Amino acid sequence: MLHRRPRIRAGSRIGQDTCSDDLCFDDIGYVNSPSASASPAPPDLDAWRERALGFEREIARAVVGQSAALRLLTIAVFARGHVLLEGDVGVGKTTLLQAAARAIGGDYGRIEGTIDLMPADLIYHTSLDEHGRPRVEPGPVLRHGERLSVFFFNEINRARPQVHSLLLRLMAERSLSAFNREYAFPYLQVFADRNQVEREETFELPAAARDRFFMEIAIATPADPDVRRALIFDPRYHDVAALVDAVAPAVLDPAQLDAVARAIQQHVRASDRLQHYVEALWTAVRDPARTGIRIDDVDIERLIAGGASPRGMAYLVRAARVRAWLEGRDMLVPEDLRAVFFETVAHRIFLAPVYEARRATIVPALCRAVFETVPVP
Repeated sequence: MLHRRPRIRAGSRIGQDTCSDDLCFDDIGYVNSPSASASPAPPDLDAWRERALGFEREIARAVVGQSAALRLLTIAVFARGHVLLEGDVGVGKTTLLQAAARAIGGDYGRIEGTIDLMPADLIYHTSLDEHGRPRVEPGPVLRHGERLSVFFFNEINRARPQVHSLLLRLMAERSLSAFNREYAFPYLQVFADRNQVEREETFELPAAARDRFFMEIAIATPADPDVRRALIFDPRYHDVAALVDAVAPAVLDPAQLDAVARAIQQHVRASDRLQHYVEALWTAVRDPARTGIRIDDVDIERLIAGGASPRGMAYLVRAARVRAWLEGRDMLVPEDLRAVFFETVAHRIFLAPVYEARRATIVPALCRAVFETVPVP
């Protein structure tokens, strides 16, 4: 095994030998920055809404009984936000993300979280060629260059914090530094999942890491008896690869999604009354005692260590606007906010340590109480 980091000569290209003093490396894939082009015409939002709904329908061919999660995932795609899926083992998290990646289009990268995974493993691999010489090849992030549209991190809580740090930069800036240069990923969206069952040899994501995810979406076992029977007895649902292959590829165009997302945010308006309502929701989350919220067996004065940030509330409005657009409206209504509130805000509410062990019950109760207490405009 090669333990030393390679020293890469600036200006090297694909297919060109790249040598240090005593080691030689081939085929380092460097990424060119996107070239400048003329401003495209504004996107047709009506046509794109039909494509978005078609995107949902395609994924539903592979994943059944998850209509709410599919809508939330579609909202995240058109809000250009990163997504963390949570749920038990075997409920379809990976299948959902693989189907979404296929329908989004563009190039797809994936890595499995393991306790021995290192940050460099995302960037490059080292091996010996047939002549016994060390060889460096691009890792799952660099392999596709700027064409990378979806990067899937499976079992993210199995990876060490050092790996999380590299992923955070990739998520925040859509770029990273390697081999003495900068690599850009202009169309990138990160999907990750973690299971809530296993705790051994796992590293829980810190608050800063969770805040980088636009949404946290829970995937539960379907409650519909017909769906449950189909998942158990219908052989079609036993072959995950065939299910994903049945999804139409490239329903969307990753290169256009940023422009569509900007157009949606400009298209959907928020009235003054709705804006005041959002501010009242924010106050209720940050200081529930002042809003008059009560939760059984909770000292509401001591509950909150840190409420949702301005970024969290901006993400709430961003998601709500996409939902309104998918519903065919150009104006926000309170139901748009309620439909995405938990997924965009709940993981940004930080409880006092004495209540953190009860987070799974207290935070949902707090979110329900917020909407029951704050007057609807």
